[in-house]
Amino acid sequence: MSSKTLLYIIKRVLLAILTIWVVITVTFFVMHAVPGGPFLGEKAISETALASLEAKYGLDKPVWEQYVTYLKDIVTDFDFGPSLKQRGKMVTEIIAEGLATSAKLGLIAAFASLVVGVVLGSVAALRRNKLIDRVIMVITTAFVSMPSFIMGTLLLFLFAVHLGWVPANGAETKGLILPVVTLALNPTAHITRLTRSSMLDVLGQDYIRTAKAKGVSGPKVIFGHALKNSLIPVITYFGPMLAYIVTGSLVVEQIFAVPGIGRAFVNSITSRDYPLLMGTTIVLAALIVIMNLLSDIMYKIVDPRINLE
Repeated sequence: MSSKTLLYIIKRVLLAILTIWVVITVTFFVMHAVPGGPFLGEKAISETALASLEAKYGLDKPVWEQYVTYLKDIVTDFDFGPSLKQRGKMVTEIIAEGLATSAKLGLIAAFASLVVGVVLGSVAALRRNKLIDRVIMVITTAFVSMPSFIMGTLLLFLFAVHLGWVPANGAETKGLILPVVTLALNPTAHITRLTRSSMLDVLGQDYIRTAKAKGVSGPKVIFGHALKNSLIPVITYFGPMLAYIVTGSLVVEQIFAVPGIGRAFVNSITSRDYPLLMGTTIVLAALIVIMNLLSDIMYKIVDPRINLE
């Protein structure tokens, strides 16, 4: 690894830490600025009981003091504290359980969309303006245009309710089929279009024509030169997309009742569970920042001509 590459990675890591700190700070103070509190929804709670609960969880202290304490707990012990609504459970425990489900769901969907998208995009580029190219473009345009909540609802009604092929409950292993398909369709369409556009551009480059003029075989030109260089835009998209899918689509997890981190995030907002809201926000932000960093580093691996600045 060159010194320039190492310096770039160090700078990006420091920038990532700064970004996560900004997310923590903004989320913390905005969360506490919203009127109300996590215990105001409790039935017939007295002022004495409310004060006791706030004192127990440190919510009676000034906001700045709560902020400093929270940062200290994260940095020293990686402790997000206990959940205010799921009594007896730590936030890290809830996040670990949700992330395990979301990771399984998201990784399958992400890599399935990558493989299918690259294959379809390559076929469409190599058969430009042919029937198969037009069919692929029409289908991918439909998937790009259709929101995930509509696609998920249609799949749920057709295959779970009407046909009964799979369970509607995403908590079951077999019930993860529809969430995986729903999560994969939109990224597959994007990757297909990116691969097609990039490969068409690469196939028109001078070095491709030179390779063909030298008698290099068609498959070697396609797989050894064109496909490799056309994957750079796909890598740009795949890094953040992987983080988004792995952390779980909020809407998809709600539709299929998948007990993932996305659903935990939504529940923490509706229930005003401050520690769980902060914990899930930090994890989601960290994963997106890390995936962006890894995708930038992958640029250099795929195309050594790229200079990291």
